[in-house]
Amino acid sequence: MTSTTASDVYWDPFDTEIDANPYEVWRRMRDEAPVYRNDRFDFYALSRFDDVKTASTQPKLFSSAHGTVLEIMAEQPMGGGQMIFMDPPDHTRMRSLVSRAFTPRRMAELEDRVREIAAGLLDAQAGSGSFDFVQDYGALLPSMVISSLLGVADADRAHVHHLIDTIFHIEPGVGMINDVAFTARIELYEYLHDQMEQRLSRPVGDMLSDLVVAEITDDEGVTRQLTTAQATEFALLLVSAGTETVARLLGWTAILLDQHPDQRAELAADPSLVPNAVEELLRYEAPSPVQGRWLTEEVELHGQTLPVDAKVLLLTGSAGRDERKYPEADRFDIHRSFDTHVSFGYGIHFCLGAALARTEGRIGIEEALRRFPEWTVDHDAAVRLHTSTVRGWSQVPVTV
Repeated sequence: MTSTTASDVYWDPFDTEIDANPYEVWRRMRDEAPVYRNDRFDFYALSRFDDVKTASTQPKLFSSAHGTVLEIMAEQPMGGGQMIFMDPPDHTRMRSLVSRAFTPRRMAELEDRVREIAAGLLDAQAGSGSFDFVQDYGALLPSMVISSLLGVADADRAHVHHLIDTIFHIEPGVGMINDVAFTARIELYEYLHDQMEQRLSRPVGDMLSDLVVAEITDDEGVTRQLTTAQATEFALLLVSAGTETVARLLGWTAILLDQHPDQRAELAADPSLVPNAVEELLRYEAPSPVQGRWLTEEVELHGQTLPVDAKVLLLTGSAGRDERKYPEADRFDIHRSFDTHVSFGYGIHFCLGAALARTEGRIGIEEALRRFPEWTVDHDAAVRLHTSTVRGWSQVPVTV
């Protein structure tokens, strides 16, 4: 039996049937149960934009230290070196250190590299008549960019890309938490750790080198560096989160622009519209629509008491469709004027790689439309991808 606030609406992040089109359920949650309770899986959920945004700015109250994915959340803090599972002050120190690797110079230099990779992948499809927008393009682009960014040797990139793919292996019944994905994660960690060790003695100017030499001086005047393990964990996070977000973004691009050919034609004719279109795509179909938090104190919200140690899911995907924030929220509009969205998170856990993801998304769309201003999706052959925190497509065959 699942209880809600004055409503019989039901939602859980594991239900693939609901996930195929969750927006009516989320609308009912926003209207009828803004503090939603699921007894079966023991969590609460916040679905309104203002509630998601506010919770995201209260990291001591809504803690990330117990995990941010429902199936791994537990009473004991996660520990380890993953920044997304840290609260202040540990998170503050870690973010200050790893941000040293995201220099403006490096981000500017990436522009040409992203375009070169995108062009190469798309040119390979010239004359084919059809290709998979995700498997042949959207998933390859971010993994190849990140390998280049980190400084993975050319000879190792095919193997590293295979490991990145395998990390996202989904096992029926258990999702991404499975032995195949876990084994690939361990192997990629070991590879990156070995690369970090080499750069300790021989920095070569790539991001892995920047991570192992980055220093900050804290408030007590102590100079800190990342340990090799911490630097490796961050590199692994960048590989995983960076690849997944952009792959889902470009998959949704193929689907939505096929559904809105008039807006696709505008983007093909005027690339200056693409940056705003990227933001609308992220708002409209958030690649990662569910973020978990652990409540450290009792909270009163919308007349309901959330107890200490409650699991709380922040529905960023629902927040992006909240009519209280976005007029005609269910209408996809590349010309929409809006000040913000929460699809990259908000507050201290705002995605550190957001600028990179936006660059990849913008260039990825520009280059695709430059070569293929029109396409038709084969919806019967398209394959959805679903986990408790990721929503999108793993295969989107298109005819061009």
